[in-house]
Amino acid sequence: MAPRPTIHDVAAAAGVSVATVSKAVNGRYGIATATAQRVLDVVQELGYESSLVASSMRSHRTGVIGVLVADFEPFSAEILKGVGAALHDSRYDLLAYSGTRQRDSAGWERRSLSRLSGTLIDGAIMVTPTVVGASTEIPVVAIDPHTGRADLPTVESDSFTGAMQATRHLIELGHRRIGFLAGRPDLRSSIARDAGYRRALVEAGIPVDPSLIRVGMYLQESSREPAEALLSLPDRPTAVFAANDLMAIATVEVASRRGLTIPQDLSVVGFDDVPEASRLNPALTTIRQPMQNLGGTAAQMLIALMAGETPEHLHVRLPTRLVRRATTAPPA
Repeated sequence: MAPRPTIHDVAAAAGVSVATVSKAVNGRYGIATATAQRVLDVVQELGYESSLVASSMRSHRTGVIGVLVADFEPFSAEILKGVGAALHDSRYDLLAYSGTRQRDSAGWERRSLSRLSGTLIDGAIMVTPTVVGASTEIPVVAIDPHTGRADLPTVESDSFTGAMQATRHLIELGHRRIGFLAGRPDLRSSIARDAGYRRALVEAGIPVDPSLIRVGMYLQESSREPAEALLSLPDRPTAVFAANDLMAIATVEVASRRGLTIPQDLSVVGFDDVPEASRLNPALTTIRQPMQNLGGTAAQMLIALMAGETPEHLHVRLPTRLVRRATTAPPA
């Protein structure tokens, strides 16, 4: 019987270091795609099996569900809590994975899935993916997906209705100049929240003023400048609806630096109801989307898919509701 090939044999045949072989077979960063593929081709030719790869190849199952996120921030953290709770009594473990070096480029999900599927995970949940039609051998569910074709099962909140709830709340308080901080333009949720904001204004007979709309990309850091631009207008808004809580928190920070008092001088409404919203001083009025339920629903759908079953619904939309706190009041 020929001796079992070792990692050193693979390294020699592929013309790379042992460390590079380890990175390739374990799907780690720090290795070019072409190099990783060359190593994996040699692995297959020689029949080399590392301990992790070997176990998955023998059983064809890893017992692990992967949750792929662009970054670990409050929204994805709540999603992970929901997935974890749903898997608590199952036979599956949870792997949280962030492609940190390539998260700002479109298609990071494909690269991440190629590293993980088949050897590390049996199925994947992608959170706010830039692409939905990711081709993979494992079942995949998307949460808060891209604006393109929904080729995968998806779970999302009713962002359109939630945005209408937020804007109507401000209108009912008496506000007429209502600013809007939009999210990522590549996500369905962002487009829906923009549409809900506009619909509520139109229904109230308030013209949509383009000068009151800015893009914050769902990030606290990148929304400070557009918030500053809104609050610097000669006829500034008396209220701002931000398409997520991080941008709303940034708006409160900018307003405070400008000497504005919340909510006497400016009302602010967010979207999500992340834990930071209730801890803000004053506590943030926001639209609560069931983030943990999004994760739990996606996990149940994925388990069904991995069992060869078809979920009752392949595209699920969960309701939202207004949570009134201390950052909204009638205009002065």
